[in-house]
Amino acid sequence: MLVLLAGIFVVHIATVIMLFVSTIANVWMVGSSNLGKVSTGLWLMCNKTCEQLPVSSSNEASLKAVQAFMILSIIFSVIALVMFIVQLFTLEKGKRFYITGAIMLVCWMCILIGVSIYTARFTGRVPDSTSSHHGYCFILAWICFCFSFIIGILYLVLRKK
Repeated sequence: MLVLLAGIFVVHIATVIMLFVSTIANVWMVGSSNLGKVSTGLWLMCNKTCEQLPVSSSNEASLKAVQAFMILSIIFSVIALVMFIVQLFTLEKGKRFYITGAIMLVCWMCILIGVSIYTARFTGRVPDSTSSHHGYCFILAWICFCFSFIIGILYLVLRKK
């Protein structure tokens, strides 16, 4: 049981770190242009220098929603990690990890909503680019989506042990 808890803890920490990286870094979409490689993220567009991400007024609300949901997912993931540690030492068997699992599933929903909005609105749209593809931050966000769901379910299953 201790090995299982340690494994879940390590995966949870890895998920938090990957969420930070995927939200902060500006490599959600990568494209090629005359000036070289262009990458866009949730905050900036980078070529040789980084500048404010040019977004049309019709997509501005969508971008703000993606930013908000990704930040919320980080917050909920960190809260779930703290709650896991607190519940591990304070609650008795059979009552542990309800709150942690529920918070992690809320984190999962935030990631799902944020990345889904980004996929629907911004896939393939890199300004001044001839061809584009998804960057590592987009892929990390989907990996975090899977990990947070698995961790949330495992916390709910572990409550019985």
